[in-house]
Amino acid sequence: MARETAPKKIKIPKNLAQCADRLYNVRIERLTQSRKLDAVLEPLKLEETALRTHLIDTLPKSEAAGITGKVCNATITSKDVPQVKDWDAFYAFIKKENAFHLLGRAINAEAVEEMQEHKGKKWKMPGMGTFKVINVSLKKV
Repeated sequence: MARETAPKKIKIPKNLAQCADRLYNVRIERLTQSRKLDAVLEPLKLEETALRTHLIDTLPKSEAAGITGKVCNATITSKDVPQVKDWDAFYAFIKKENAFHLLGRAINAEAVEEMQEHKGKKWKMPGMGTFKVINVSLKKV
């Protein structure tokens, strides 16, 4: 088993302007490396998709439940995933049964902002509040 190495200590510049510049440069380097990685990984993703699709399309036709190679056994599995076909009926059920746990907890922030703009700045959506997200904005000079 490989030994884990301690994380490299990060040196923070003492000058805030240098800190901002370093943040910008590190971010650009990370994005550049990410794009290079994506370029290397994309052909592998495409091949993986093609191989998966081939097995899904071919195995059932061969009347085999699976296939075993030298390094793995592949079987085709399936599972039913819930999908709403009638949102009005679904919402009515949720309300009637108090089954709000069936819904995710995320809201569409863009839609909330649009509604706020439409209704006016003083209008408040019932049950809604806000919290402040603090970030650093970077723009090349």
